[in-house]
Amino acid sequence: MNLQFIVDGLLTGSMIGLGAIGVTLTYSILRFSNFAHGDFMAWGTYATLAVVSAIGAMFGKFAPIGALSFGWPLIVAVILGCAFTGLLALALDVVLFARLRSKGQAIIVVMASFGASMALRSLLEFIFTSRPAYFSKAIQMAMPVGFGIRITPDQIALLLITAVLVAGTHLLMTRTQTGRSMQAVSQNMALARVVGIDVAKVIRVTWVLGGALACVAGVMIGILVQIRPMMGFDMLLPMFAAAILGGIGSVPGAVLGGLIIGVAEAGAVQLVGAEWRAAISFVILMAVLFVRPIGIFGVRER
Repeated sequence: MNLQFIVDGLLTGSMIGLGAIGVTLTYSILRFSNFAHGDFMAWGTYATLAVVSAIGAMFGKFAPIGALSFGWPLIVAVILGCAFTGLLALALDVVLFARLRSKGQAIIVVMASFGASMALRSLLEFIFTSRPAYFSKAIQMAMPVGFGIRITPDQIALLLITAVLVAGTHLLMTRTQTGRSMQAVSQNMALARVVGIDVAKVIRVTWVLGGALACVAGVMIGILVQIRPMMGFDMLLPMFAAAILGGIGSVPGAVLGGLIIGVAEAGAVQLVGAEWRAAISFVILMAVLFVRPIGIFGVRER
């Protein structure tokens, strides 16, 4: 039996899961669904590509790291891209979302995020055009590992990076004062403010962290597939489905939800055809909402 779809699904699920962390944190702390989150992913990827191109123009071509398709310029560019995306998310909150949240109507903020999503996507397409771009066009040879599974060095590296980032985010949320403050605000913002927690700081950290992880997820897509202005929008439904499946506010839940959806999509491609892939996230989302709306790791509000 060919189990290649499992590896493909885990890779797709890693990208979905990293993006879903920002979705679940934004919803649990700020209580609104941010439809612009997918576009943070695209903007971060294009910012990373711009930095890689600038480094190449200034210093020439760098050799790849070992068997990977990319070198040190991409690693430097990802760090700068994460910083840019975090600041972009924070700036959008300061300019738009924070002003609307103060009016106390969540639906207005949701609609504003939908409008911001379209504006960000259109601006990105205006600047970079709709033509696909690539970090590298080098073709990697996939290594057979048994059971019909083949995997490339890039795929192995990205799975390891995902594991490290998820573990780091989980430790941040559970072992640091900032993380505990974020959990307190997600449970009761008014009470957290009363006991002296800096809610404004928590909100800033939430935007920066979510934006940075969205950038990494987008760069992963860029390395394995291609870079397009629509890339984040295409991931929006799977990211929301993963956040709900895992349980709103749960970082491990968002990642587990992403992996489940990624493997389900890859399995659907193999069993019933690629045209059904986009429907899988919707079916899983509906099933979760009917059977267990709080998700796998979700906790019922009291």
